[in-house]
Amino acid sequence: ICGTPKADFLKVCDVLASTSAADRTTTFLYALGWTQHTVGAQNIRTMAMIQLLLGNMGMAGGGVNALRGHSNIQGLTDLGLLSTSLPGYLTLPSDKQTDLHSYLSANTPKATLPEQVNYWSNYPKFFVSLMKSFYGEAAQKENDWGFEWLPKWDQAYDVIKYFNMMDNGNVTGYICQGFNPVASFPDKNKVVRSLSKLKYMVVIDPLVTETSTFWQNHGESNDIDPSAIQTEVFRLPSTCFAEEDGSIANSGRWLQWHWKGQDAPGEARNDGEILAGIYHRLRELYRTEGGKGAEPLLKMSWRYKQPDHPESEEVAKENNGYALADLYDQNGTLLAKKGQLLNSFALLRDDGSTASSCWIYTGSWTEQGNQMANRDNADPSGLGNTLGWAWAWPLNRRVLYNRASADINGKPWDAKRMLIQWNGSKWVGNDIPDFNTAPPGSNTGPFIMQQEGLGRLFALDKLAEGPFPEHYEPMETPLGTNPLHPKVVSSPVVRLYEEDAIRLGKKDKFPYVGTTYRLTEHFHTWTKHALLNSIAQPEQFVEISEGLAKSKGIANGDWVKVSSKRGFIRAVAVVTRRLRTLNVNGQQVETVGIPLHWGFEGVARKGYIANTLTPNVGDSNSQTPEYKAFLVNIEKA
Repeated sequence: ICGTPKADFLKVCDVLASTSAADRTTTFLYALGWTQHTVGAQNIRTMAMIQLLLGNMGMAGGGVNALRGHSNIQGLTDLGLLSTSLPGYLTLPSDKQTDLHSYLSANTPKATLPEQVNYWSNYPKFFVSLMKSFYGEAAQKENDWGFEWLPKWDQAYDVIKYFNMMDNGNVTGYICQGFNPVASFPDKNKVVRSLSKLKYMVVIDPLVTETSTFWQNHGESNDIDPSAIQTEVFRLPSTCFAEEDGSIANSGRWLQWHWKGQDAPGEARNDGEILAGIYHRLRELYRTEGGKGAEPLLKMSWRYKQPDHPESEEVAKENNGYALADLYDQNGTLLAKKGQLLNSFALLRDDGSTASSCWIYTGSWTEQGNQMANRDNADPSGLGNTLGWAWAWPLNRRVLYNRASADINGKPWDAKRMLIQWNGSKWVGNDIPDFNTAPPGSNTGPFIMQQEGLGRLFALDKLAEGPFPEHYEPMETPLGTNPLHPKVVSSPVVRLYEEDAIRLGKKDKFPYVGTTYRLTEHFHTWTKHALLNSIAQPEQFVEISEGLAKSKGIANGDWVKVSSKRGFIRAVAVVTRRLRTLNVNGQQVETVGIPLHWGFEGVARKGYIANTLTPNVGDSNSQTPEYKAFLVNIEKA
């Protein structure tokens, strides 16, 4: 089914199964090779299920861990920059949730088993604290904390959806911040066509990108007529990470503070300054001219020392959260004074007495200072658990669900890799307990974010394809069938629009599998602006197996043309043993490997955009495009 020799596959299974022993653990480290498929979410869920069955969740060196494609992508999801999200993994209200009560009822789970933590039962506290941070004094109980001011979504406006709307003429303008869709998004020709139908586009980026110059003709690689494009493009030069203070969140949920290395060149401003300028100009226009949607903007809290230049430290403290009144516990003990920074999300309230822009970040900047700036790399455990280095959400816990690392009596499954243990009166160890510190013998489960306290093999209503992972072929498959169930070849619930479906290819014209990937020497489309990187990997190439090269008469160093139903690129051929002919379902399957870094901007040799070839189809749950498996043809140029 997958092209792996049977003996090798069974060997991997045996090794994985051996980690069910108490003194053995394994981790799954996944990256874009798993996610960039129409079944990407199911790929990852499958591994999570295997880890649950093996007992590797909550263990030191266990779990399922993401290797992000970008630095700080973890921070992007933490802060709710997806189309239906709010910060802290809260959910943006839908148009069916017409009032605060219906919204909170839909998102606040009730415990299904006794004695469970069910920490999402605190959802109202997180949400009200968020609204107080957003709207300050304007958010009151009488107006449902400003619930009406939040946009209500009718469907997910992911990038595939948005560019389809753009292509259909339903979008007037586009603010493109830190994104290069012409190079990074599938079906580059459709992206350029879509951008050409805008009235205006604002590009916020420290570098010149193919998106900012999409309207220029660059010959075959971007063969368009600038005079036929109506879009007015505004470039706002921004800073890069080395030109500003701030935090970066990694896949281990560590928030690490970094300091500015130098000032930005020219007229560049940081993102905060740029957004502040847009914010103040919009407020001015609303005040003088009126218009729809004014209230959410005019009511927004904006309490910065320099309103046109919010400092990173101020934003970080907003994320952490403040006490808006003196906070007491049930016994009348003062926990925090009005105006103080909070040290735990356990202090958040749903009565308007606390504010936090991102509840999971509460504790990152306290009255004791910036915890993200901690730089003590001591590791007495020898496990790589450096609790004094940076700060991890939640509350500096380094291994999630670590109660599962000890047995029902509180004894570590593996004494040599102890995270926590019960000493007779409390939990101690090499990590912060990720639960409510219930003693051994209680019925409290380790999976505190689930209302039943248990790990789930059955996904309930969380995944579009159903409760269990299922094998589906890519939308463009070289097999033409699904070896496990031929009646349903590919996922029936992918993100695919009709105009994109007709641009899908078949194996009779495109008999080989194309897959895109990154090189060690480059970072996406950024580093082709850097001379050293461009010297290390100066020229665009594709990789093919020795067998495919022989059958097509292609020699190492030949120029080749790689085409899909959506377009073509030209590149140098590299014949390599890194790629092998696969035997899948009785068929010989060849792969064309396509590094993605080149384009028509930068100091590297000019090249074609690899995503000219990729299909505009998204994962059923995340809408992540299927960059890793599509059909192509290859021939000598």
